Amino acid sequence: MHKGQQSWEFRNKPVIFSAATVVGPEEGRGPLGDQFDVVHEDNIIGQASWEKAEKVMLEEAAKLAVEHSGLSNDQIQFYVGGDLLNQIISNSFAVRSMKIPYLGIFGACSTSMEGLAIASMIVDGGYGTHVMAATCSHNSTAEKQFRYPTEYGSQKPPTAQYTVTGAGAAIIAKEGRGPVVTGATIGRIVDLGIKDPFNMGGAMAPAAVDTITAHFRDFEREPGYYDLIVTGDLAKVGFDIASDLLKEQGVAMDQTRFRDCGLMIFDVENQPVQAGGSGCACSATVTYGHILKKLKRGELHRVLVVATGALLSPLSFQQGESIPCIAHAVAIESGGHYE
Repeated sequence: MHKGQQSWEFRNKPVIFSAATVVGPEEGRGPLGDQFDVVHEDNIIGQASWEKAEKVMLEEAAKLAVEHSGLSNDQIQFYVGGDLLNQIISNSFAVRSMKIPYLGIFGACSTSMEGLAIASMIVDGGYGTHVMAATCSHNSTAEKQFRYPTEYGSQKPPTAQYTVTGAGAAIIAKEGRGPVVTGATIGRIVDLGIKDPFNMGGAMAPAAVDTITAHFRDFEREPGYYDLIVTGDLAKVGFDIASDLLKEQGVAMDQTRFRDCGLMIFDVENQPVQAGGSGCACSATVTYGHILKKLKRGELHRVLVVATGALLSPLSFQQGESIPCIAHAVAIESGGHYE
């Protein structure tokens, strides 16, 4: 049901029935490397191009999520997903082999939580009993499309981020055992005029703050309601800005643990990732590969995941446009329905 100004409350508490994650080598070397289902030894994974490698990772994650659920593809009513590539081709090409009704979405790096929110809404409203939400990204495809191809060897500033190579998929069910989705806050476009594609964290931080404060307002909650609040991929620069903005607005984030997926997936001091991680797969792999495990073990009880996205394109950047940004938040709790 509609909650407050821009949120949904899921009264039937859809269950995250199963999930799977696939990542590349740099992600496997990070602090969460043992949390993922598959870690590939190289970024090309035997394919003819990086784009094909990205598609294959998504196919692997989706297949594993189905296997973990004990279901079959024909028991999944809908698939909700998107990615960073033009016309979200990684998802469109991956889903064509799955034969599942498909809803393609684009929220840039916020796609993970946008997809999870929409999939949960479908299940909560009774429009499907099993819905998959999935997304992916690849460091080399993102660099090639939005900045400079890796072969160019360009020097990156300290504000730049390292797009996560990986894919995450989850199956949301009407009933079953697992963490439950209790609500979502849909973000608004926030654009403070930043035009630098090497400063995504700075551009996205205000959008994260806007959605976080909207979530607390709509649900009449304090930060301490959650054991953990994570932003999606602000990395070091953006996370520091968001923390300062929340403090200025009097939001008591010291009531809880406040982290960022882009800083959790990599060791920014010892890995060549500049300010930290980004990309659709950043929040997806950390949420589905790490946070869900903690919820299942009872180490966390309530988590708010706030995935952020920079809605630029190569065309808009070339035309001197600023970068509109958005953030979507999803509330997840331990426990669940039992069959």
